[in-house]
Amino acid sequence: MAHAQSKPASSKRREFLDYLLGTSVVATLAAIAYPAFKFLVPPAVTESAQSSVVAVKVDEIEANSGKIYKFGTKPGILIRTPSGELKAFSATCTHLDCIVQYRPDMKMVWCACHNGQYNLSGQNVGGPPPRPLDEFVVNTRGDEIVVSKG
Repeated sequence: MAHAQSKPASSKRREFLDYLLGTSVVATLAAIAYPAFKFLVPPAVTESAQSSVVAVKVDEIEANSGKIYKFGTKPGILIRTPSGELKAFSATCTHLDCIVQYRPDMKMVWCACHNGQYNLSGQNVGGPPPRPLDEFVVNTRGDEIVVSKG
């Protein structure tokens, strides 16, 4: 009768060490790949449920000036033109999402990142921005200036 031979103890130890080494390599790769994956895949951004916001008080913005305000999670820019008309736009440049500012000397909206330029109607007129700024509706309610989406 043939006797079943059992593996020597050193062989079992070797299999156990191979198993430990293999699992530790997989765990190390996962620990490196997961953060890289999370960095490359942006998180889902929920759009603001707000459809209107009080941007500023009427007396806080003079003619030929602009003011950045918060519209939900995004910035907006409110401009009082040299003639006194109120205009509101998204303050996010359509090129690379930099924050734009109003330049009273140029009488236009300007992006400092790559010299993007928008006129007082929000149209892109210079630099790399591919499209106009998103425009908002402006209303005055008492002593507050209220900005609304479309």
